[in-house]
Amino acid sequence: MTSSLYLIALMVSLLGLGTLDWRYRLALFADARRTLLTVAVAVAIFLVWDLIGVGLGIFFIGDAPYLTGWTVAPEVPVEEVAFLTLLTYNTLLVWLALSRRRERRRTVRGMPTTEAP
Repeated sequence: MTSSLYLIALMVSLLGLGTLDWRYRLALFADARRTLLTVAVAVAIFLVWDLIGVGLGIFFIGDAPYLTGWTVAPEVPVEEVAFLTLLTYNTLLVWLALSRRRERRRTVRGMPTTEAP
């Protein structure tokens, strides 16, 4: 059980973000296709970055008691994919929430919602 704690924590966190997303319809529950594509592309870019770091000897798993031991590539644990997904999804939700808040403020002030060139 101890070896899965980090992965479990990441999954619980992703479920929490999903709950917030569902409640406010920010990303996945507003436009699932666009959200999944955005998260997948960002995670893929981060994984390429990780693989470059592994190839250069910068990144390595080390001795971590909370990892499952499952890897998706040499020196890239499955928890890294979950973490990168969490990071990307969280960033997307924050960006969309702040954008929505900005639009509401502009609307309340009577400003146009789009800027003129």
